[in-house]
Amino acid sequence: MRSAVLGAGSWGTALGATLASKGFPVMVWDKDVPLLEAIAQTHENARYLPGVQLPATLGATTEIARALEGAELVVYAVPSHVMRLVAIESKRLLHAGVPICSVAKGIEVDTLMTMSEVLEDVLPVQTHPYLTFLSGPSFASEVARGLPTAVTIAGRWERISKQVQDAFHTRSFRPYTSTDVIGVELGGCVKNVVAIAAGISDGMGFGANARAALITRGLAEIVRLAVRKGANPMTLGGLSGLGDLVLTCSSEQSRNHRVGFELGQGKKLEDIQKAIDQVAEGVLNAKSVHALARKLSVEMPISETVYRVLYEGQSPRQGVTELMTRETRPEN
Repeated sequence: MRSAVLGAGSWGTALGATLASKGFPVMVWDKDVPLLEAIAQTHENARYLPGVQLPATLGATTEIARALEGAELVVYAVPSHVMRLVAIESKRLLHAGVPICSVAKGIEVDTLMTMSEVLEDVLPVQTHPYLTFLSGPSFASEVARGLPTAVTIAGRWERISKQVQDAFHTRSFRPYTSTDVIGVELGGCVKNVVAIAAGISDGMGFGANARAALITRGLAEIVRLAVRKGANPMTLGGLSGLGDLVLTCSSEQSRNHRVGFELGQGKKLEDIQKAIDQVAEGVLNAKSVHALARKLSVEMPISETVYRVLYEGQSPRQGVTELMTRETRPEN
């Protein structure tokens, strides 16, 4: 299956390598010329996945038309805030009947659309049944190294989801399918915000009890928002909900957890982001989740606190104090 991966970051490269490991010809596209030249010459993405040898069948190009030429599977692996721009650039180059898989986790800030809504807004109507969305507990570096990983692929047309599932399935990468697109998407997006909260807690030295509480109550917030958008609450107990949330909130590999951890230690957001030098989706997600929760009248106190710390100058300690002194209530 000839595949095109749009985006040569850590996740796009890892998924491209997964497809290429099966012998599929894969072409990765990006606008970062030095990065792509290095991938083509050394078969390594030294910036995002240092030390990982990429398969010989994985190529790289800065020409999006070349990447999409003859593609039988198209993977959108760009950050959520540029998804619309890349979709616009690529829409006239997509071939009819080709499965499309978005792996971005986010909500567009200006429109409050999920990635499925963005792609349906931009791409031709005839492509909509072929849209799928991959999410779940998966660090790119571990996927690229062939460590066991399980994810979810959601799509409204089960036959297409099964095609994408079969394309990605290897001895170490196991996708499950779902028809709950919105549940899978929101689980993957909002967990980034909760991970920042968990990182803040860890950075302030609050311990395992606090982290467990944030994960559990954060899941309740995710479920409330997703159900209001029409999701099945059971989806959020799966890989794309609880699984991804636990991973992102409890590992030092998580960029979102790292952002929160360093905020909890008193560092400034601008300095943290410069040091990471990669997109931590939760920073933008906090803004869009905050706005969407307000729009839909969904109570999300943890997400609200993260938003205030990131964008309104609230100190992490004050945020924790406000969370802990909220009016008592039944658990739900």
